[in-house]
Amino acid sequence: METVLIIGTGRMAQHLGRALHGSGRCLAGVAGRNLGHARQLAERLGCQGYALNGPLPSADLRVLAVSDDAIGAVAAALPDDGTPVVHLSGTRPLDLLLPHARRGVMWPVQSFSPGTPVDFAEVPVVIDAADAATLNQLERLAASLSGTIVRVDAEQRQRLHLCAVLTSNFPAFLLREAQRLLTTHGMDPQLLLPLWRATAQKAAQHADLSVTGPARRGDTGTMAAHLRLLEDEPELRRAYAAISDLILHTYHPQPRDPQDL
Repeated sequence: METVLIIGTGRMAQHLGRALHGSGRCLAGVAGRNLGHARQLAERLGCQGYALNGPLPSADLRVLAVSDDAIGAVAAALPDDGTPVVHLSGTRPLDLLLPHARRGVMWPVQSFSPGTPVDFAEVPVVIDAADAATLNQLERLAASLSGTIVRVDAEQRQRLHLCAVLTSNFPAFLLREAQRLLTTHGMDPQLLLPLWRATAQKAAQHADLSVTGPARRGDTGTMAAHLRLLEDEPELRRAYAAISDLILHTYHPQPRDPQDL
């Protein structure tokens, strides 16, 4: 079985390492700039920890589970010995891994936070590579984790990443802001969670039918009242107005700009 060297010790490295270890994949080790952190993660994964600036073990694949901004520097520091080098970013190009001729991308379409391990079986994995041999390696690796493997080029991957941000990051931030407002005004922020969960479930089945609320109905009176309540929250008020306007333009033939209400 092909061996994998994980480079990185952060959230992505921890989630991916657990998934690979759980799938029976042989880990050549964990390498990191902080040797102590690398050894801690490696111990949990049943392998050895290595300093990134020291000798590294041989492996069939080196996976860079590091921040997007660190990919280029870490790749450049690795020995150019023909071992395929792979990053996990949804936005960064393959050529960021130069001078390595065998280079690829394996991006799990999921957010990774501390806590409960992610079930990779339910996570689509996007792959791409500069050569057929590396692409085949990535397909085998991804298939050991997930049932949904998608080959896309760099432009498609970036567009998918944009859609992932629209789907996940923005709604989660708006929930955070709504809970903050409730707390500020002496109400329990947990009151919103049943609505949040029910909406997510409905959206997963049919996103269009899950869109409800005053903008969907064209209820400009309610929107105007909401905007007045947000007068002391100018940035959130602008976001409310912009999103409401987008919904109005989508569902009503003669949309009205809530900024003008």
